[in-house]
Amino acid sequence: MEKFNEKTHFYGKIWIWTAIVMLLMVPVSMCVYYSAWPNGGAVFKGLLGVAPIFWTVGVIEVITYTPMLGTGGTYLAFVTGNITNIKAPSALNAMQNAEVKPGTEEGEIVSTVAIAVSSIVTTLVIVAGVIALAGLQPILDKPILIPAFNNILPSLFGGLAVVYISKNWKISIAPLFFMIILFLLVPALAGSVGILVPVGILVAVGVARILYKKGWL
Repeated sequence: MEKFNEKTHFYGKIWIWTAIVMLLMVPVSMCVYYSAWPNGGAVFKGLLGVAPIFWTVGVIEVITYTPMLGTGGTYLAFVTGNITNIKAPSALNAMQNAEVKPGTEEGEIVSTVAIAVSSIVTTLVIVAGVIALAGLQPILDKPILIPAFNNILPSLFGGLAVVYISKNWKISIAPLFFMIILFLLVPALAGSVGILVPVGILVAVGVARILYKKGWL
């Protein structure tokens, strides 16, 4: 595993920096082609409002997801993106089905394979969707399907939640009710899932320690 991790870090860093350069080259190439460069003050003003949030979420997501996804899974997930919606559920579900735990060597392999397969499948689905979009557009735009599309993510995480809550229901009650009450009181926080994930983890760990001290676990 030591050699595996060394190679994973080596190639992972290459792909991470390659992705960063490619993302930055899109706006830079547009500026070069059209000879239109933004004003430095305007760029700084725009970044001032969004950059601190994205940087904070980026750091929090690395700390939160790395123990769950493992080394290879983390690099793959952050390069391909959509971690919360697709990559993390895929990895957790695969480890659950394989009966392995996150943080173990087996979990590392299963998580990496699951995220790689989900990335390939997602790409193929997107390609197929783009090709078929013209023909399916009238059907997808029907009002009767809107509720179904609005509930795809809740149903996905609901299925995963049932599995994990049933295994550790005593620990799950506190963070579950905490998040429900928080979102009911402050609905605007629904767009800040990346920041609230570690908050829920801290609540769960704190409650678990209290229950353990009292001998309820």
